[in-house]
Amino acid sequence: MQGHESARLWGYNGRLLLAWGSNMHIELLAEPLWPLLNKFYRRHNSSMKALKGGQLWVARNDGEIVAGLCLTTVVGGQWLTGVFVDPMYRGQGLAAQLVLQATTSTGGTLWLLCHPDLEGLYQRMGFTQDSVLPQSLNERLVRYKRNKPMIAMGLEPRL
Repeated sequence: MQGHESARLWGYNGRLLLAWGSNMHIELLAEPLWPLLNKFYRRHNSSMKALKGGQLWVARNDGEIVAGLCLTTVVGGQWLTGVFVDPMYRGQGLAAQLVLQATTSTGGTLWLLCHPDLEGLYQRMGFTQDSVLPQSLNERLVRYKRNKPMIAMGLEPRL
């Protein structure tokens, strides 16, 4: 098994997208379309922003973006940012499906920084606070914690 593939790891049965119907799909967003993800974040009054130089992934329903995330390469793995699901689609496992599909072929550890209230969501996906952060993310965590509660979590690759 490569990357972060594992049904147990994600805690979801992998059939969720089928339950939403054939109009829902997850895709890597082509670079010329990156402004669409920022437009999605703004429409939902989110402070998140798509990071240049990363991979932007979206879930679309009937062509409309309903969830998104960004993966950026860092030493030893990937940094996961900007995970956001339209409130109308929350609680259905879409965030887990999006993270799973986006990270299936990535190597190394997957790290994220989030508000402590989101710890349970990411734990269900297999993330823990036991992971050692690369220096660049540790420095960000220290800066972010000056202004708001923040935790770091990591997901080790399954071999």
